Amino acid sequence: MPRLSEVTAALADLWPAPLAEAWDAVGTVAGDPDAEVNRVLFAVDPVQEIADEAVKLGADLLVTHHPLYLRGTTTVAADTFKGKVVHTLIKNDVALHVAHTNADKADPGVSDALAGALGVRVVRPLVPDQTDPSGRRGLGRVCELEHPLTLRELAGRAADRLPATAQGIRVAGDLDATIRTIAVSGGSGDSLFADVRAAGVDAFLTADLRHHPVSEARETASRQPLALLDAAHWATEWPWCELAAAQLDEISDRHGWDLRVHVSKTVTDPWTAHAASNPAPTSTFGAPN
Repeated sequence: MPRLSEVTAALADLWPAPLAEAWDAVGTVAGDPDAEVNRVLFAVDPVQEIADEAVKLGADLLVTHHPLYLRGTTTVAADTFKGKVVHTLIKNDVALHVAHTNADKADPGVSDALAGALGVRVVRPLVPDQTDPSGRRGLGRVCELEHPLTLRELAGRAADRLPATAQGIRVAGDLDATIRTIAVSGGSGDSLFADVRAAGVDAFLTADLRHHPVSEARETASRQPLALLDAAHWATEWPWCELAAAQLDEISDRHGWDLRVHVSKTVTDPWTAHAASNPAPTSTFGAPN
């Protein structure tokens, strides 16, 4: 069996730490570099439910997309929820490794996995990494559909192919509009609207879209209004876990490590229910529903 240091070195080759944004916190959070690794679990969020799952599975290494500590802390006391995660992992000899914005920018990365889940062809990065001479790394992806779909059909495809969440898919645009090209970005993507407009795509699928950026993006589109699809943050990033697990499986086979690699199917999206607006409100008072 490989040691933790060998496995994390292989992960660093997949998602180099220098690709991460300056504000990010990536790499190994907990774990003995000399400990042996046999079983690995991939997940989006390093929350207690996932830590417990890793322990129950008998994992030696948990790899998550989101950092446990994105900002500094003065305590890992077990009476804090993050401290309890740390205690759970260390007491059970489970290492934790994080690949966040370095995995977003990697080739292939988070948005490649999202595009694959949607069944669209990646053409280029939405925001290219200027340090990459191949022009393949960067944030987001510009994609082409195999054949045109209406926005209604595209939204239905996204709802069918992304993991189910309480939110589902929110849509802004003419449901009968024809979509041939789409930009995708796993996670929060409304900071990328200028790049989306510059790409000239018909639609943009991402997560965590807010009112004002969406309104401005719709109003300032240079040609037909930009169609927007807003999925749950967790759902847009979970496909990366399957991609990452497959990448580590290939590395394990190549090195003869015989790792057991798993992907958590636990839904850690924080939203738990959705109540649709009444299409025929009975009250005439207050704002329209």
